[in-house]
Amino acid sequence: MADNDERQRTVEVTLVVLPETSVMSLASVLDPMRAANRVAARPVFSWRLLSADGRPVTLTCGIEVQVAGALGDDASGDVLILLAGFNQDRHADRRFIRRLTRVASGFAVVAGVESGCWLLGRSGLLDGRSATAHWEELEDFSTAFPALTVRADRFVTDGRFWTSGGASPTLDMMLHLIRGRCGRTVALEVASVFVYDEVHAAADAQPLVSLGRLGADRPELAAAIRLMERTIDRPMTVAALARRLGCSTRKLETLFAAALGAAPGRYYLDLRLAAAQRMVRDSHTSMREIALRSGFDSLSAFSRAFKARYASSPRRYRQDARGAPTVS
Repeated sequence: MADNDERQRTVEVTLVVLPETSVMSLASVLDPMRAANRVAARPVFSWRLLSADGRPVTLTCGIEVQVAGALGDDASGDVLILLAGFNQDRHADRRFIRRLTRVASGFAVVAGVESGCWLLGRSGLLDGRSATAHWEELEDFSTAFPALTVRADRFVTDGRFWTSGGASPTLDMMLHLIRGRCGRTVALEVASVFVYDEVHAAADAQPLVSLGRLGADRPELAAAIRLMERTIDRPMTVAALARRLGCSTRKLETLFAAALGAAPGRYYLDLRLAAAQRMVRDSHTSMREIALRSGFDSLSAFSRAFKARYASSPRRYRQDARGAPTVS
């Protein structure tokens, strides 16, 4: 925790935002700092927004964000936060990565939000350290950067390098920063500004499915869904699920029907196909690998199930999502 003199000094934060970043991730960085200034009644944080090339940035929702310029070789400050979303490799070329590697030493904390962690991975700054990424990309992130220890935590702090797995974990990460700078009371008041009453620890696992009130109201159902999440690549029968959960198959079916209006087997299949759909749409992973990761023992079985669910073959779905011409 910062000492009293350090607490009184304004924290200078530099945000580098790439195109196709989520507005929620950006807000999860900016608004906690704004709220901390308001709660503390003094400028705890100051910040400036930059881009890779100095031009305005268009977010995934279509909003254009104005920036103060490009990340320069003379950049320095207390905290550098890199925000990226889709296609980070297109929006940050090798020249930018080299610049990032050079300027990182001028900051006390360097953080990557969502695909911002890929920028840090590409720079080599995370080599030998622990890091996280969005849960959809954890396996690919680990494969791409074998020198890292990849953890499925909401956010990871390893020395001065921080990584966050998404918009909500980024809010937790910023509250962690505020708590270290201003103390627990201010951090709790900032959380209360956003009616955020379930602040998570860094090591809390990233969920595939946000359960909301189900976790408290229907713990057996929540446990079943979490078990399904953990076994997407090696699906179990409904009977085996019930045995692992210590209940009967009939009880499990009743729980799913009452709360979700679906049979557990159907829900499980939809969960696997949703994971596959994200990989088809957002990654360059081969269809055979996607089939294996989503628990199908053959490419043909995967293709049939995917087409039944999304009315398109996986290959055509990927081509349509990217606006590429289909090949007959």
